[in-house]
Amino acid sequence: MNLKKYLVRALHRLQKGPGYTYKELLVWYCDNTNTHGPKRIIKEGPKKKLIWFFLTLLFASLVFWQWGILINTYLSYNVTSSLSIGFKTMKFPAVTVCNANPFKYSEVKHLLKELDRLIEAALERILQPTPGNSSENVSPPLDLELWNQIPLVLIDEHDKDNPVILDIFETNQTAGGNETAAGNETKKKYKLAVKLCSHQGSDNCTYRNFTSAAQAVTEWYILQSTSILSKVPLHERIRMGYQAEDMILACLYGAEPCNYKNFTQIYHPDHGNCYIFNWGMDEEALNSSNPGAEFGLKLILDISQQDYIPYLSSAAGARLMLHQQKSFPFLKDQGIYAMAGTETSIGVLVDELERMGYPYSDCTMNGSDVPVKNLYSQYNTSYSIQACLRSCFQNHMVEICGCGHYMFPLPEGVNYCNNEDNPGWAYCYSSLRSSIKQRQICIDSCKETCNDTQYKMTISMADWPSEASEDWIFHILSYERDMSTNVTLDRNGIIKLNIYFQEYNYRTISESAATTIVWLLSSLGGQFGFWMGGSVLCLIEFGEIIIDSLWITIINVIGWCKGLKQRRARARYPDAPPTGSELVEAHTNLGFQHEAAGALPRDEALPPEPGTPPPNYDSLRVQPLDVLGPDSDAD
Repeated sequence: MNLKKYLVRALHRLQKGPGYTYKELLVWYCDNTNTHGPKRIIKEGPKKKLIWFFLTLLFASLVFWQWGILINTYLSYNVTSSLSIGFKTMKFPAVTVCNANPFKYSEVKHLLKELDRLIEAALERILQPTPGNSSENVSPPLDLELWNQIPLVLIDEHDKDNPVILDIFETNQTAGGNETAAGNETKKKYKLAVKLCSHQGSDNCTYRNFTSAAQAVTEWYILQSTSILSKVPLHERIRMGYQAEDMILACLYGAEPCNYKNFTQIYHPDHGNCYIFNWGMDEEALNSSNPGAEFGLKLILDISQQDYIPYLSSAAGARLMLHQQKSFPFLKDQGIYAMAGTETSIGVLVDELERMGYPYSDCTMNGSDVPVKNLYSQYNTSYSIQACLRSCFQNHMVEICGCGHYMFPLPEGVNYCNNEDNPGWAYCYSSLRSSIKQRQICIDSCKETCNDTQYKMTISMADWPSEASEDWIFHILSYERDMSTNVTLDRNGIIKLNIYFQEYNYRTISESAATTIVWLLSSLGGQFGFWMGGSVLCLIEFGEIIIDSLWITIINVIGWCKGLKQRRARARYPDAPPTGSELVEAHTNLGFQHEAAGALPRDEALPPEPGTPPPNYDSLRVQPLDVLGPDSDAD
């Protein structure tokens, strides 16, 4: 109880000046605030009071509206980009070179033999063979089981509602003999398509249409060869690819000679063996001493075009890419081709991107906060958005199809897809690749890197070697490679590369916050001062009235609770307390009750002795309450 009274008195002491009602508080605030409008409301006449009340309400609404816009602008965390140009000695980029053809045909021919026979026979039928040129009775017979796993079909769409689908190796029995359906009907315009089914013999199939037979044959061959090569161990695939000592004929960095031993070998599923110069994994990255072609990297490559796989690689040349040290080269997305028989000069300019992190952008420093497991971490490379997207796709492939695609790294305990163990993998892969939902999931899960370096390239080409010098150049290069006086190289297999910095100026594109807390406070104060003539002290006054309102509310609540308690007590004891005469009469009646029970009669009672004090009637007032109390409770 003492604590309760103390708190109530403390609340009363804190509540000074405004009074104890909301009306008194509001009048006190309007009379004492430094904001201009409220003072005029209580000091002007009735008409002006109404006008000033309306203006104050209007401008206060404008202030809060402007504040909402400013706070929303600040919380949107917009950024501004600034461009600055610097000059410094820069690290030479990592340079990855690959052959456009992943394997030597002489090394993989035994694996692709049946596949090549099938596609050759299919092409004969597509190109309307003559009866004497038909391959229908070839010996040994074709492996149609391999064909039926992922067949090529012709689709007649002249009747859009009922398209006719013909397998290339199906035959129709006619009176004149056996004629292939494809051979008879290709006089009309057909679409060539790859038939993909959830499993062999299933009706749940999809068709990938192509406008050109060349595209369809290449896509079909890639799917079939992927299934075959996925079962080959990695060390065998590396052996079947182009070796560094055969591919890199000459190397010069600035004035320093180099050779294939200065390159790091990695296996790339799209291009086989690739070789990276200045990757920075084992040694410090090289700096470029000066801009210009004389201080860059010069390479002479042999792509051995005569040993290309005919149906797998339709382009000839070298695939190369410039990238940061310790990053994985995604040549299919960011690489460029260098054409055989040419000298390709690549001038490099550097752009450094610096993005602001959370909450201004959803970028990551090292990928540790990305929910996708980076499958390319097995190469000890840094995080990139391309690595994340491919890892995400491979994880979905494993989850949905039960196996991994040959073109991406594998999670632990998972095997690559092939036709024998996973008959419907191509159908599953095609559905997953065309799924917008799955792509969006990966896009939402992956993040851009906050800091990135991009290399802008200026490419020029010229024929190399010239007709006047090709004889002695090919003789020297052939002798250095094969130790033979015979010319074993020609223009179709030789590429010369020059890679260098055009200049040492580099551009830095950095982001900065478009709105800061200082901007927000100054903007809020500016709007408040413009519309209401207020300042920070006015806001403190407004905060004070809110606190005073809370105190008044608390005091009113306490008073209401106290009154409620008293009303409940009166409801429990509805009768008025007994008067003094009623208590005396009750005491007298109690004496009579004792006499009736065997006590002395009233007239025989001994008189009080002299000096005895009179009876204490105050005590009598308490005794009946003690007696009557339980009875009243019982009632």
